[in-house]
This record gives sequence, structure tokens and C-alpha cells, in this order.
Amino acid sequence: MTFDSNVIQTLYQNYSGKVAAARKALGRPLTYSEKILFAHLSDDIDTSMTRGDSYVDFRPDRVAMQDATAQMALLQFMRAGKDRVDVPSTVHCDHLIQAKSGADADLVSAGQTNKEVYDFLSSVSQRYGIGFWKPGGGIIHQVVFENYAFPGGMMVGTDSHTPNAGGMGMVAIGVGGADAVDVMTGMPWELKLPKLIGIKLTGRLSGWASPKDVILAVAGILTVKGGTDCIVEYFGEGAESISGTGKGTICNMGAEIGATTSIFAYDSQMKAYLEATNRSDVAGWADDVASDLRSDSEVYADPKKYYDQVVEVNLSELEPYVNGPFTPDLAWPVSKFATAIKENGWPDELSVGLIGSCTNSSYEDLTRAASVAKQASEKNLKVQTEFTVTPGSEMVRGTADRDGVLTAFESIGGVVLANACGPCIGQWARHNADPDQPNSIVTSFNRNFAKRNDGNPKTHAFVASPELVTAMTLAGRLSFNPLKDTLTNESGEEVLLDEPVGEELPIAGFAPGDEGYVAPAADGSNVTIVVSDDSERLQLLDAFDPWDGQNLTGLRLLIKAQGKCTTDHISMAGPWLKFRGHLDNISNNMLIGAINAFNGESNKVKNAVTNSYGEVPATQRIYKSEGIGTVVVGDENYGEGSSREHAAMEPRHMGVKVVLVKSFARIHETNLKKQGLLGLTFVNGSDYDKIQEDDVMGVIGLDSFSPTSSLSVVANHADGSEDIIPVNHTYNAQQIDWYRAGSALNAINQANGVTTTS
Repeated sequence: MTFDSNVIQTLYQNYSGKVAAARKALGRPLTYSEKILFAHLSDDIDTSMTRGDSYVDFRPDRVAMQDATAQMALLQFMRAGKDRVDVPSTVHCDHLIQAKSGADADLVSAGQTNKEVYDFLSSVSQRYGIGFWKPGGGIIHQVVFENYAFPGGMMVGTDSHTPNAGGMGMVAIGVGGADAVDVMTGMPWELKLPKLIGIKLTGRLSGWASPKDVILAVAGILTVKGGTDCIVEYFGEGAESISGTGKGTICNMGAEIGATTSIFAYDSQMKAYLEATNRSDVAGWADDVASDLRSDSEVYADPKKYYDQVVEVNLSELEPYVNGPFTPDLAWPVSKFATAIKENGWPDELSVGLIGSCTNSSYEDLTRAASVAKQASEKNLKVQTEFTVTPGSEMVRGTADRDGVLTAFESIGGVVLANACGPCIGQWARHNADPDQPNSIVTSFNRNFAKRNDGNPKTHAFVASPELVTAMTLAGRLSFNPLKDTLTNESGEEVLLDEPVGEELPIAGFAPGDEGYVAPAADGSNVTIVVSDDSERLQLLDAFDPWDGQNLTGLRLLIKAQGKCTTDHISMAGPWLKFRGHLDNISNNMLIGAINAFNGESNKVKNAVTNSYGEVPATQRIYKSEGIGTVVVGDENYGEGSSREHAAMEPRHMGVKVVLVKSFARIHETNLKKQGLLGLTFVNGSDYDKIQEDDVMGVIGLDSFSPTSSLSVVANHADGSEDIIPVNHTYNAQQIDWYRAGSALNAINQANGVTTTS
């Protein structure tokens, strides 16, 4: 079934003409990313646009939301005064299902536990014309890949791994809920024109090397912030040799290098996948404009002339990688990993191996890993540790079940979990985990920040391909290298694992099944949306107060965060996911994971009112009750990780006025702006050291706030001294309007004459 065929056809009918106009206006060949961007401009092309500097308005083709972020996005949309979404939009129930006992039991439990939220999301979807995917249908990115992603398209999604759709040739960008509201209301969507990183892939993958190893290696090269404000575009003969779902894996984890998105050009692999998922019509339309679903030939002939940075990776020489712990860019070739374990004192004994998630749960992924599991049965081997498998969608699960793939895992002790995010996002009732003991797990997921999977800061999480994870569970230790190490089987024999093999697409086709899609009502005007006043999980939103037009004074330092401070540190997931639709309740997790630079502890800050130490949210609530604004100070790449806008909405709701850091991750900086917060960066990173625990702070220059104006932070210290610290901002005129109005949504409502209350 082809969803939204009219939207896709209309785009393709106008696509090459828009590309030709952009090429003529700029007077040069275009990269593939540029072609898609320029084909989705809200206005005519401006030849003065500069990559990495100019803000540009776009018209994306669609919006996708997962259940945890959809709650806040739709609560905001309900305040926008619209009767129906203006672009195709979907909600996917995948984040709220806790992995505990197995797929069937966990789905039943989730349906009971989350009924209020599911009913809310379903009714809002019916009311406003949004497609709804029920729990168990699959992980948002896999369902999008199977049903909605198409070459040359542009979409936004309220999840940082939305770029997964880049594997199907789409510019797909993770955003906060307020950005999604812009698109759903038909407003132009603003994005800083990305720089371009070209990654040339030569050679061909073989043996144990997989698409996962491409992005693990690239993460090691570019680091967690090397792709910030950039689109990463893969090209070359090696790119064309990778399957469509393999391309999706690579694009998915581009979020771990901070990239705006990642993308591959349209090729025969994508066409085969479109046809296999009953979208031959889309493949045919794409074929008609195929020359513009890739970069111009001049770009490939001289890539350094057209990309801001070029990296080359030879797939023929690529070996499997294991990345971690605690950061996804600490990259280890498997040949050097055993030495790294020993030198760093990481626990070698493997506690759990987990495969699947939105990153690696395709049919190809599962069959390659299953080939290792089948060997284990044939060679009389058993897993030496707990082993879980998470299919990416009901379509993949049903097909894998039909073809005996899941049986291969279960025969060696694997447990098949629900088609959901589960342990990847901390929705995991982990068995036998001692929080006082360091332990190691290895996953085929995408993130491995401290506490992310199980809430335990002593869990060393490593990331690898599904087939390598499966092999390690057979060994029971991280240091096992299946390329050369043998295993002792149940008969005492030494055996060597053969190279994994898999099927890119199922020979018998994908198995049809109940994937759980519910189409919206043709007319939802009579649908009732119920949010109880005493609900602990849902809360209607009030408008944030507008700026009072004055410089900020008398601010207290809430916390000076030291080191890595991701959105998981600012607004944890796991058990807190149940409050994603209740802003006040979830604000009780605000910054509880951040490390206080003054004592090296988490969730313990000085309260200037009581002159005692307390938890961050409780301290902030006291400041709010006293009418005292606060400042949060952070380190490099602040807000790295998930797109969750709760990490911006919670501080805004609680009374934080300023977030001052060395540098921001892209999505988080945008989320702060959308919610009416002041996000600033130090001109000189060393000025971070000047901020002291008892400072009283202010911001001067706001009375003449403009895109080119200068701002300064005044830090008055307890000893009577003062530092005036120059700071940068990246607010353009529209974003300053958001700040003045109190939020982007307030500004939209004012422009549309919609009355807001606070």
C-alpha cells in the first residue's frame, strides 16, 4: 500500500523543474542534499544563502511522532487553533512498552499501564486527521522506512533518529514537538542551511563487516559533534553495494555524530526495497527523475569542490567495530578491542547481549545474526549470558517468524521482545542487575550514555553489529574476536564460527499481518478528547509568559554542569516516560543526571534561599516560588542526544531563564529557542571557569536584542567581585520574536489571531 501517493506524485512532477531552477540560479552543479532542500523551499531560492549560517524556510512533506514525544507535540498542536493537520502526519506507539518478560506479556502490560495515554493519542489522531499506529506495530523509524520514506522527500520527526529514512534517499530530520507543530499547522519550517560532509565509500563489505561498522567507524572519525549543523551524504561504489536497510542503519546512527541528517542517493537497492514493500509505483515515479535523485556528475568527479568536508572509507578494508563505553564515538576495531578492555579495566564478563532496536532490526540484520545462532546449534554451543532480540516492526517479526529466524534465536536461549524500543531507551526491567557492581552489556543499539539502558551508572554499554553481539553472547565475554578466536563447545571441542550470512530481502516476500494501523476519521470534528484534571500522566498546556522587555537581573545559578550533559541527563527516559504528557510531573526529573561541577555529584545543588544542598528540581521549585530566575551553565555539546523537547520545556516551566554553555547540540538549541528560553554560548570557553557557586547573575543587552547585537552575562561573586562575560547568540529576527512572545507557539497564535491564556 502506498500512503499519501498524491503528495509523492506532486513532488516528483515539480521536482526536476525546481532542481533545474536552483542549479541555474546558483550557476553550479548540485549535491543530492541540496537538490532536496531547494525542491522544498518555502520561497524562491536566495542566492545569498550561506551554508552553516543562513536560516531558511522549508515545506516538509510529512511529520512522524513517537508516543513519548507525540504527547507534548499534540498538546501544543491543540493550542494552535487548527481543525486538521496540513501535511500527512502519523503517531507510532513504540516507546512506552517496557521490556520484561517477552513480546506477548509485555504488550498486554503496556496496554493496561498506558491505556490513558494511548486513548489520548488515538483520539487526538482521529480528531485532527493523523494516522495512528497501535502498540506492537513497530518502532517508528522502521515503520516509516517500510511505509512512508521515499527518495527525494523531506520529513521531520519528533525523535533524533528520524534520519533513518535517509537510507531511502530522504532528507529526514529529528526535531522537537514545537517544530513539528509548525509543519502540521502549515507554517514554514525554519532550519539553518546545513553544511555538507561527503563520505565516499569505496570497495565492498565482506565477512563479519556490516553496515553498522561503517557508521561506528565514521563516529570514531568525526566524534559526537563532528556532524553538527551538517548533512552527511554518502556516495561512491561502496554506497551502491549496501542494502536499503543497511543504508538506514548508517543514517540512523548519524544522530550520534550530531548530524542534521544523513542520506544516500537513489539506486537499485532502494528500488528493490520499495518494490518488496509494495511500493512499485513509488519506484517507478522515482525512476522518472532518477538523475536528480543523486548528486550531479561533476560533484562526484570532484567532491572536495562541492562538500565542506570529505571523508573516505574503504569498505573492503573495514573490520567490525565495538564502540564505547559511555559514548558512541569511542571506536575500537575488534582486533584492538581486547587490549582496550584490559588496559582500561572494563569488565570483560558479558552480562547481557541485546540485538534489534530502530538501528538494527531489519530482516537482513536478523538473518545475519540468526546465521550465527544456527551455527551455535550445529556446533553444540550455547549462549553464556542473557540474550534478547527486538524486531523492528510487525512486518519484520512476522516474516522472521515464518522463516524460522526467531526460532534460531530461541533455540540458543534468546528471548524475543515486543516490536518496540524497550531496553534501547531504558524501558527495560533488567534481571539480576546489581547497581553496586560494574558490569558490561553489548547491544546493536545506537546510544550508550551512562544510565541510558538500565539506569545504572556502572553499566558499561558497548555498541556493535547484531552478528557480533550474538557471537559475544556465545563466548560470554567482550574480548572474544570471532574472526580468530575459538569457542569450546559442550563436548569440549574447539570450534571457530563461520562468517555470518544473511538475506537483504526475504525470498518469499514479506509476510502480511496486522500491523496495527488506524486511519484517521474523514471528519474528526465530533471526536472528544478527554484529559482529566487529576491525571498524573496528561496535563493541558498553558501559554508561557512573554518577555517583559527588560534585561535579566538577580538570577541565581541553578547548576554548573560538568562534562557530558545529554538530554538523558537533563530529562531522563526509562521510568520517567510515563510523565511525558504531564509537564509539571515530568519536571521533577529536570537535570537530575547532570554532574554538579562544584561537588562532582548528581542531583545535589546549593540552594541560595535555604543555604543548604538539595535536589535540582526541588531547589528550582523553591526559586520559582520566590520569583527568582535562574541560570543553567553547561559544557561542550550541551543537549547532545535525543530530540526530546522536554529537556527545554521543563527548565522553561520551572523558571530557568538562561542556559549558558560552551556549545550546543543542534536540536536542543532549537528547542530552547522554540520554548522562549535564552540559549547563549561563551565567546571564550575558559570563561566557564569564572562561574562560581554563589553567583548572582544577569544578562545585559537584551533591551536592544537583535540578530547582530552583543550580549553579556554579569556574574556577581560572593566576595564582591564581578565578571562581565561576553556571550554569543544565534537568534535571528523570527527567533527573537519567539523570545519576546514567550514561545514560538505564542508567536504563531498571535500572528493567526488565536487567543492564548496563561
